[in-house]
Amino acid sequence: MILSVSNIDKAFNDVPVLRDVSFHIEDHEKAAIVGINGAGKTTLLRIVMGEVSQDSGTVTVSRDKTIGYLSQHDAVSGDNTIYDELLLVKQDILDLEYRMRSLEMQMKNASGGDLEQLMSTYAALTHAYESANGYAYKSELTGVLKGLGFAEEEFTRHVSSLSGGQKTRVALGKLLLTKPDLIILDEPTNHLDMSSVTWLETYLSNYRGAVIIVSHDRYFLDRIATKIIELDNAKATVFTGSYSDYAAKKEILRTAQYNAYMKQQQEIRHQEEVIGKLRSFNREKSVKRAESREKKLEKLELLEKPAEVRADMHLRLTPRYESGNDVLHAEDLSKSFGGITLFRGLGFDIKKGEHVAIIGDNGTGKTTILKMLNGLLAPDTGLIRLGANVEIGYYDQEQHVLHMDKTLFEEISDDYPTLTNTEIRSALAAFLFTGEDAFKQISALSGGERGRVSLAKLMLSEANFLILDEPTNHLDIVSKEILEDALNAYTGTVLYVSHDRYFINRTASRILALNRGTLTNYLGNYEYYLEKRDEQLALSDAADTAAASAARDTTHADGAKQDWRAQKEQQAAQRKKENERIRCEERIEALEKRNGEIDTLMASPEICTDVARLQELSQERAANDSELTELYEKWELLSE
Repeated sequence: MILSVSNIDKAFNDVPVLRDVSFHIEDHEKAAIVGINGAGKTTLLRIVMGEVSQDSGTVTVSRDKTIGYLSQHDAVSGDNTIYDELLLVKQDILDLEYRMRSLEMQMKNASGGDLEQLMSTYAALTHAYESANGYAYKSELTGVLKGLGFAEEEFTRHVSSLSGGQKTRVALGKLLLTKPDLIILDEPTNHLDMSSVTWLETYLSNYRGAVIIVSHDRYFLDRIATKIIELDNAKATVFTGSYSDYAAKKEILRTAQYNAYMKQQQEIRHQEEVIGKLRSFNREKSVKRAESREKKLEKLELLEKPAEVRADMHLRLTPRYESGNDVLHAEDLSKSFGGITLFRGLGFDIKKGEHVAIIGDNGTGKTTILKMLNGLLAPDTGLIRLGANVEIGYYDQEQHVLHMDKTLFEEISDDYPTLTNTEIRSALAAFLFTGEDAFKQISALSGGERGRVSLAKLMLSEANFLILDEPTNHLDIVSKEILEDALNAYTGTVLYVSHDRYFINRTASRILALNRGTLTNYLGNYEYYLEKRDEQLALSDAADTAAASAARDTTHADGAKQDWRAQKEQQAAQRKKENERIRCEERIEALEKRNGEIDTLMASPEICTDVARLQELSQERAANDSELTELYEKWELLSE
């Protein structure tokens, strides 16, 4: 065991945030802490790290175990280059290198016993250098930087010139390279694009140490976590299995708890009615019987009402009227900034009722496309045409559609002057803004609160074509699920940009992948996109291999052609290797998921008494572990 958290209590201004919270983390375990915004997740992490003191309870870290922690807002500073900043983590290896070079110089001029002593010291240093992975630290450092989305030409950029998100990525890279026994990450995917998140998933899944993650990225959690620690109403509940397993179990538990609570409430009301009736008889025996029942009621251990979080926020998206079948036509769009061309010749159509997601890495121009469609940015070339009766509702990730100097009430009333005060209050209450909240300034709200105001305006717009830019940013998991349900029930048309793969998988019927200035169309959700993308990669590999083979058969090609062939063969081999690595990752994920299912099955009451079934499951898990060992080694080789 690496970490033990026992009976932690914490309150702020007499309001309990954590109450009797207990859990433990074993070696190599991957755990996620989940809960709505304000549930105390970050507070709990800060208590574990000793940054905040608990009111009671203990946090125990096993002797000789190290912990690495990255908070939501951690970032590097200083004037080092990105590469040199990460190189600081490898200072022990650099010191060994320096000592080895120094000894090499001394050995040139030494002889006899001095040489023997120097050689002995040099052998010990070489062994330490090799044990510290000294011969591969440069490739490891480069791999982490590229995995986190830094191009090689950016390695020499100075940290002081980076954005806040880029500085956080550098801090994350430094933490990963330190390789502590336990990594603790608070919202690590906030500043990563899809490729980087996928890389981080694989890195953490195969990490030899333990991991604790706080994240609202459900797809990310599903790929990594084998234990879920839920914070709800200041209490912690531990679930084994993936995030999907937890969500299913949670729904069952919530229903059972609610039914038990309602049954007890019904019984209490019944007893109170009987007591009232007995007292009304006004006879000695009936009064005594009433008192007896009252004593029983007083001793009754009352059940807490389960938090009905999904019932608190109400989002209903209803178009005022239907659009025509052709909602949007975009043709030959191009856009450049400062001599850098984002895309050229883009074209696509959106039909009524479609839910289309635009995906791609950071900086490819996804938000730019949405801004052009909304008339906020003019294309350099091209045509954008809306269909008949199309009315746009726009959700902006930067909340530019909100006015920072207005109150929430003014924000709604100014945009919808026909609404009565009661209607405005009701709309705000549907998004958890009640009482004096209505008169808060937009500038004083958190990111998540501003997101809820934007959703309220979106609902009131009654638009039939929603254009959404990163709608799940700043939303907690529950709010995301409410938005997903609302979009799935929405009869209008939706076009959005998102990095949230779980959200895309649940709400998209078509995906437009933006890569290197071109859009590729996929008729399905995110899982379908992954499947078809891998098929296209395989076909591309086959075509490149065939082209390389044909080039080898050409005997009279000149030197330039030979160089071209060699380059193509190298590219094909690299793509083949990359595909092999992707297939290896997918197999690892499948086996680890199956092992989690097996563990759950073996712990279930109906299986744990069935010796034959237990033996069968145990053999299957052993075979999976054996294959996983081979796959981990294979993945490491392919990732070098």
